[in-house]
Amino acid sequence: MEFYQKLATCSHLSLLCFILLHSIQVQGSYFDQEYGKQVLSSAIQDKDWLVSIRRIIHEYPELRFQEYNTSALIRTELDKLGIYYEYPFAKTGLVAQIGSGSPPVVALRADMDALPLQELVEWEHKSKVAGKMHGCGHDAHTTMLLGAAKLLNERKDKLNGTVRLVFQPAEEGGAGAYHMIKEGALGDAEAIFGMHVDFKRPTGSIGTSPGPILAAVSFFEAKIEGKGGHAAEPHATVDPILAASFAIVALQQLISREVDPVHSQVLSVTYVRGGSASNVIPPYVEFGGTLRSLTTEGLLQLQKRVKEVIEGQAAVHRCKAYIDMKE
Repeated sequence: MEFYQKLATCSHLSLLCFILLHSIQVQGSYFDQEYGKQVLSSAIQDKDWLVSIRRIIHEYPELRFQEYNTSALIRTELDKLGIYYEYPFAKTGLVAQIGSGSPPVVALRADMDALPLQELVEWEHKSKVAGKMHGCGHDAHTTMLLGAAKLLNERKDKLNGTVRLVFQPAEEGGAGAYHMIKEGALGDAEAIFGMHVDFKRPTGSIGTSPGPILAAVSFFEAKIEGKGGHAAEPHATVDPILAASFAIVALQQLISREVDPVHSQVLSVTYVRGGSASNVIPPYVEFGGTLRSLTTEGLLQLQKRVKEVIEGQAAVHRCKAYIDMKE
């Protein structure tokens, strides 16, 4: 019981590595609790190094497919540890490898990219790059994977198998995982482990669940074109604001009217842009948002219906619609 209490309060890095260590046999037998304690103890000893790495990454965030400095930092640390890696994958990604080189092969994955947001919190390691910040925890994910690399490398002679450490770019809307897989980053991996920080969970704990935990996401951008003109003569215009308004309201009915309540899906319109003067009906309106589903089938159906609804509402109001669906 004492061991599992310590496990519940250790760093996420330790938990990540601990999961991996239990998935690969050590010289014919599975790890026991005593060995697990040694791994957790080593992880705690690396705390200062891990905090330092995470803060450097946090101070210098880079957007999707621009993670050149982050990738260089990772490679520098891997070089110091004497860990073999392959670079590049998907422009800035890399894959390190530890173990015997033979099966079973297990992969660990972390994302590296930041978000186009301005960090407003004042602290010593605040983002030093205007308009960019690590607001989704990828700086922590990358640091955890580096920490796991160090722990595993220190025990590589005990691994009866191979671990591939995947540092992925462009998770935020750039399909970085797709491009890395397409370029062979997974190799012969039979299983892959990933994780995501969650501020709602107590520090040091980990949450698991059978089946999907995080949804697949798709982004859409729509443009409805009409005919602009003076607001005093709406009859001489083709009003794209009216068409966009009806389209947005109709989109909000898709989930409640067409999706089985036991199938989790979310549709959110997150921005609307159109016009700049109070007495002018604009020639077009742009809006967009996100779709999320716990199943691939659900996401594809939602994409199809979003396109149909926007095009249909535009046509009813004598407008034209252009939709760009991104995964």
